[in-house]
Amino acid sequence: MASATEVDNKQSQAYLPDFCAPGTVLVILLVALLVAILLTLVSFEPGTFLTELSKMSMFILWLALPGTGILCMIRPWAERQGNTRAFVVCFAVLLVMSAFLAEVTWQLTRIFGQAVIIDDTHGGFLIRTFATSSIVIALAMRYLYISSEWRHSIVLEAQSRISALQALIRPHFLFNSMNTIASLTRSNPKQAEEAVEDLADLMRANLNSTGERTTLKQELETAAIYQRIEKLRLGDRLRVKWDVAELPMRALIPGLTIQPLLENAIYHGIELLPEGGEVTVSGKRVDDALDIRISNPIAADQRRKTGGNKMAMSNIRQRFELAYGHQAMVDVQESDSEYSVQLRFPYSEGGQ
Repeated sequence: MASATEVDNKQSQAYLPDFCAPGTVLVILLVALLVAILLTLVSFEPGTFLTELSKMSMFILWLALPGTGILCMIRPWAERQGNTRAFVVCFAVLLVMSAFLAEVTWQLTRIFGQAVIIDDTHGGFLIRTFATSSIVIALAMRYLYISSEWRHSIVLEAQSRISALQALIRPHFLFNSMNTIASLTRSNPKQAEEAVEDLADLMRANLNSTGERTTLKQELETAAIYQRIEKLRLGDRLRVKWDVAELPMRALIPGLTIQPLLENAIYHGIELLPEGGEVTVSGKRVDDALDIRISNPIAADQRRKTGGNKMAMSNIRQRFELAYGHQAMVDVQESDSEYSVQLRFPYSEGGQ
C-alpha cells in the first residue's frame, strides 16, 4: 500500500501532463490552431489569409502531433530525471523536431514550388522558424511549469484537509463512546472490552490514514467498526443494511470516504429521529466503474446547525476530483424524508 501511495503522490505532482490522454491531445491541437491563426494574422497580405493560414496550420500541426507522440513515449523516462532535466529534454526534442520540419518544408517548397511558396532564403527561413518555435515552445513549457506548481499546491491543500478530517473526530462521539463504555464496565465487562478495542481500532485507522487510496475492504471494515460503536449507544434505533457483496474488495478508493459518510448519516439523520431508522450502504460494479450509495432517513423539521456534513462532502469531492478528475462523480440527492450520497469512480485494483 505504501508503494501505491508513492505512485499517487508522484502522479499528482508530475511536471508533465499525460500526453497520451485524449484530452491533452485535444488541448494541444486547439492551442496549435490558435498559434497558427496568431502567426498568420501578423504576417499575411490582403487576400491571402486562408492560404497562409492553411500553410501555417499544416506546419504547426506537423510539429504538434508528432511532438505529442514523442513526448508521450519519453515522459516516464524524462520525469525520472527531475523537473529541470525534464524541461531541458522536452525543450530540446521539440526544437530539433522544429528544425527538422523546417528543413523538410523548405525542401518540399524547392521540389513543389508551385504548391507551396516561401518568400525567404533558405537560411533566413530556418532561422526565423527556429526563433519563432523557440519562443512558442518556451511559453508552452512555462505553462507546464505553472500547471505543475498549481497541481502541487492542490495536493498540499488536499493533504491538509485530510489531516483536518482525521482530527475531526467529533467530541460528542468520543464522549458518548466513553460514557457507553463506562456504563458497560459493570453490566457487561466483555462487551465493554470489545468496545474499547473497537474504539482503539477506529482511532488507529483515522490517525494512520494518509488520505491516499486504500482497499475497499479496509474502508468498509473501518466503517463497520464505527457502526458497532454507535450501535452500543443507539441500540435498536440504528440499523445498517450492507449490500456490498457485488463490490470487489481489492478495489482502491480514497481513504476516509465511507466512514465519514456513514457518520454523517447517523449524526444528521438517525440521531434526530425518535424511532431511529435504517442506513443503507449499497454498491456494485458497472463496467469499469464502481457505484456506491449511502442513504439514510431524515427528519423533515430538524436540521443540525453545524456545518460538518458540508465540510465532509466538500472534502470528499475535492479528493475524488484530485484522484480521478472528471471520471468520478459525487452526487447528493435530498428530499423531505431521505438523504443520499452516490459515489461513482473508476475501478482500479490494489494488493491485499
